Amino acid sequence: MFNYSSFAKTALVATALMTTSVQAQETVVWWDFLGGGDGVRMKQMISDFNAAHEGEITIDATTLEWGVPFYSKVQTSAAVGEAPDIMTYHASRIPLAVDQGILQEITADDWATMGLSEDDYADATWNAVTIDGKQYAVPLDTHPIVLYYNKDVLAEAGLLNDDGTPKGIDSREGFTATLQALKDAGSVKFPLGSVTADGNFMFRTIYSLMGQQDGELMTDGEFLAGDNKEKLQNALGVLAEWTNEGLQSTYTDYPATVALFTSGEAAMMINGVWEVPTMTDLHEQGKLFEWGAVELPVIFDHASTYADSHAFAIPANKGKEMTPEKRAAVLEVMSWISKNSLFWATAGHIPAYGPVTASDEYKAMEPNATYSSLTENMIFDPKTPLAGVAGPIFDVMSTYFVPTLNGEMEPSEAVEEIQYELNDMQ
Repeated sequence: MFNYSSFAKTALVATALMTTSVQAQETVVWWDFLGGGDGVRMKQMISDFNAAHEGEITIDATTLEWGVPFYSKVQTSAAVGEAPDIMTYHASRIPLAVDQGILQEITADDWATMGLSEDDYADATWNAVTIDGKQYAVPLDTHPIVLYYNKDVLAEAGLLNDDGTPKGIDSREGFTATLQALKDAGSVKFPLGSVTADGNFMFRTIYSLMGQQDGELMTDGEFLAGDNKEKLQNALGVLAEWTNEGLQSTYTDYPATVALFTSGEAAMMINGVWEVPTMTDLHEQGKLFEWGAVELPVIFDHASTYADSHAFAIPANKGKEMTPEKRAAVLEVMSWISKNSLFWATAGHIPAYGPVTASDEYKAMEPNATYSSLTENMIFDPKTPLAGVAGPIFDVMSTYFVPTLNGEMEPSEAVEEIQYELNDMQ
């Protein structure tokens, strides 16, 4: 078990303020959208930063509502010069933010000052914050979806490999057979719990399955060009098949999906890595079975998982120039938290800063270390202002995902409607 108390003490002693032009006390105004376990952990990291930089830099942090409210407030505040000095941002929202002119570039000099570089990040993660060769954010993590599984139920059904992972996760036929075997055993209500009542969430799974076919949502500015319609239809088809055959939960919202799994009514669950703390806490309290989490099953040609990144960005405050001293302080905040992001991994996220995930401490964290291999297979949203968390693409596609996955619309019909509506938005 990872001992954060010990790590925090070591970090406070070992981490020195990098050489910058910071002279007097600087207050860095910070906005984030981090709630739940994420919020608890980030507040602790901010407290540790402030303690390590006492008399030099203080973070003055505010947490705002996640999603559209957060991004709308950033946009309106930057337009009148009242945005913060630093903020959390989703990598998927960066194309829109750049289009709106509300982000400052993170320059080559900034990266050098922070002691960070492209070599410290997975290619997909670095590319996700890059627009036209310029970087507009510092990635903190990647937070993909994974397959959670009940080791006790699968073991009883003879469905665990020697390494403790589920059998059949290397092919569509194999995984469907595992689901069917769980159904036939009759020990659970659903072999697989999925958020089938929320198309916004299911986008993550469906886009992952498109990626397993090398599918693209957008090609040269066109949505679902060429055979990408067929690849989306394939993805919808397999998920609809699972629900129709009683292998996957139907019309299940997010809380109900988690409840199905944690109660033992679903043997497996597709969900975000951010639910790792839920499982860890319940298990420590003796309220949860033995469990694990692995990369999504390979249903089509190869591994691929949709991901997004929490990142740090600097607003472009209209009419408000940031002093060199303030910028140096902001860069120190981003650098220090990135280099001390091991604790952030306890929220289930995969730290974006490579030296952290390469450390012995991270490799001892489970199930994080097991599923972190998926960083080699990540795909992010297409780079368009229409994409991103709570963006128009999510809204359009979710309208058709829910009825399709629950057997009320044919995948082919859904794909036709999705293609028409997405291209009509441009």
